[in-house]
Amino acid sequence: MQELQLTIPYKSVSYDELDERRRRLVDLARRYTHNAYAPYSHFHVGAAIALDNGETVCGANQENAAFPSGTCAERSACFSAGARFPEARFEIIAIAARGTDGKELSHPVAPCGACRQALLEYEGRAGHDVEVLLVSSGDIYVLPSVRSLLPFAFTELG
Repeated sequence: MQELQLTIPYKSVSYDELDERRRRLVDLARRYTHNAYAPYSHFHVGAAIALDNGETVCGANQENAAFPSGTCAERSACFSAGARFPEARFEIIAIAARGTDGKELSHPVAPCGACRQALLEYEGRAGHDVEVLLVSSGDIYVLPSVRSLLPFAFTELG
């Protein structure tokens, strides 16, 4: 038997340490938490995706009484980007959340498994790593790729 270990590199940075482009994405993700429709979970998530054509596409979670008919912020944004700009490639995604108390979370929250898988598909289409910014009221985690969130991914994209 061989015991193996998996490590995931990421940085913890403050908002002020981000460049202007990344601060803009963080601001948009935070703003889009207010566009969430979350009458059941009261958990509001916003996502902002920078594309290689200069566009930014945002999304917010949308719940529905016919669970699981709603969708998460990340998939809302990535499917919208794919439909609106099918030739564009993802470059960076920022994800922010507000908890049931209405306040931004004090720790970064990561996408659910379904969103990780969907985002990984778009990273594969991009042909390069897509940086992930996980936002909180304190630290912002910067991950080098979507794959770093889903290291044993189901994919033929390599």
